[in-house]
Amino acid sequence: MEQNVWQLQDAKSKFSQLVDSAIHHRPQFVTKHGSNAVVIISFEDYVRFIKPKDDLVSFFRNSPLAEVELDFSRNKDMPRDIEL
Repeated sequence: MEQNVWQLQDAKSKFSQLVDSAIHHRPQFVTKHGSNAVVIISFEDYVRFIKPKDDLVSFFRNSPLAEVELDFSRNKDMPRDIEL
C-alpha cells in the first residue's frame, strides 16, 4: 500500500517523492507534531475541487429565490439638508 501520511521532517527531506505521489496516486497528508497540518494534492485535483458545478446563470436559475419579484425602483426623494 502506498504511503500517504508523512511527518513534516520526512516530507521536507523527500519532497520530490511526496509531490510525485500526490500527482500520480492520491492526496498526501503531512503531520506536524503528530497533528494533521496540510494536504498535498495534484494541480488537476485542485482545479476539479474548486471548479463550480454550474455556471453563474444556471446557479441563479436554480436558486430557490428565482421566482421572487424584486423591487428595483429608486427612492426619488431629495436627501436631507446637513449643516456643516
